[in-house]
Amino acid sequence: MNPACLSWLRYSLALRPSSPSPFRTFSTTCNLRTSTSTARDKQAVTLPDGRVLSYAEYGPTTGYPVFFFHGYPSSRLEAGPIAHLAARQDVRLIAPDRPGFGLSTFQPGRKITSWPADVSFLASHLGLVRFAILGGSGGGPYALACAQALPHTQMSAVGVLAGAPPWEAGTKEVLWYSRLAAVAANYAPGALTVVAEAAVRGLRWAVEMEWVRRRLERWLEAVEKEEEQRKKKKGGLMEEREREKTTEKDERQSLKAESRCDRLLPLLFEPFAQGAAASVQEAKLLTQSWGFRFEDVKYDRIQIWHGTRDVNAPIGMIRWMAARLPHCELRESDHTHFTLVDQLEEILAQLVPDETAKV
Repeated sequence: MNPACLSWLRYSLALRPSSPSPFRTFSTTCNLRTSTSTARDKQAVTLPDGRVLSYAEYGPTTGYPVFFFHGYPSSRLEAGPIAHLAARQDVRLIAPDRPGFGLSTFQPGRKITSWPADVSFLASHLGLVRFAILGGSGGGPYALACAQALPHTQMSAVGVLAGAPPWEAGTKEVLWYSRLAAVAANYAPGALTVVAEAAVRGLRWAVEMEWVRRRLERWLEAVEKEEEQRKKKKGGLMEEREREKTTEKDERQSLKAESRCDRLLPLLFEPFAQGAAASVQEAKLLTQSWGFRFEDVKYDRIQIWHGTRDVNAPIGMIRWMAARLPHCELRESDHTHFTLVDQLEEILAQLVPDETAKV
């Protein structure tokens, strides 16, 4: 498992919900052939060009609509672990799969600037007059593309959480494996697709073996304890546990009965449900020009939350971008790419307008 996967699993553990997982789950033996899903996490709409756009919803159906753009490589299910935060803030999270990820149709030749049209159609399909947008990690550029292209009156807020950095800002601080993947995606996409799909198949095969599952469970347990210690030092664990007291007792017991493996494997494999072509395509998109000038994003205001200790998306590159966005508020904190999720509930609250603005 490469460094990116390990970091991503840590991120998923940091997001673990205080109520039973609302996203797709596997059996307690992590059998990949016996997965189930809830009705709200497997929805779809057919776009004008015939493509299918899949999406999931979490939180109350009457809550304020917030589009959540998943990271990279990820899927709509990434929003599942924060469903409990959405419920507390009365937020209706709508998380679409980008083309080729999860269940959305692959789109050859797509661009980052193609995304706003899909979002606009989905909003119309759902009858949304006004909504907020939050792009996490690799979803950040897509949030900015929407801010640039969609009617400003339609968006009550646009936020970017630990967003992917623009490579035009300079790649001196970019991690070596990210640079290697970018070179492969741009110059040998076919070969990278074959390698990535072989890796996914190998991992699927491996997690079917009992000894692998046991080792994975032990590692995940250690990471979870480490995460709890980190939150305890930050003073947030007691507050989190106090909030969990409002959760029904049987729901908490249900979560404990579900293995860490069950909770995380759906998140890990769903992005590759159709193969790795979309992942390779997006690696290319994120590391080239995003198709618009930052100076042309006139939406007032773009809110960016970023950690100064983020090695996946170096803060220097984000500052470079923020300086070029006409109406941008960059909020820096002493966090990594993954511990920034500690602020997610506060961020969701800031994205929701006054009660009178709800639709």
